[in-house]
Formats: sequence, C-alpha cells, structure tokens
Amino acid sequence: MSQEKKPDTGRRGFLKKLGMAGTAAGAVAVAGTVQAKVTTAESGEKQEGSGYKETEHVRSFYETLRN
Repeated sequence: MSQEKKPDTGRRGFLKKLGMAGTAAGAVAVAGTVQAKVTTAESGEKQEGSGYKETEHVRSFYETLRN
C-alpha cells in the first residue's frame, strides 16, 4: 500500500486569512476617511469661493456663441 501525502493546508489558510485581513483593513481605512459634506443649497448659506463667476468677458463670449 502506498501512503499519499496530504497537501499542507495550514500555509494556504494562513495566506487566505492574511489577504482577507489586508482587504478588511483597507476598507476600514477608506470608510474612516469619507465624510459627508452639507451642500450650500441645503444649509441656506451663500457660498463664496474661487468658483465660476460670470464677468463681462464671459458674457461677451456667450454673445459670440449666439450669432
């Protein structure tokens, strides 16, 4: 009778657990950094910043597009 060697599943199990733990740690890190922001429309505050502003040269550009 021949004796069959069983594969060493201990190392495979360890590597699977290590991979799952790394994925879980990454998910927790990402979830911890995400924060909800209240938009200005909901809060009723007027937003001032470096966003879009319609100036005279922008209006003149819009006029050239209409013709």
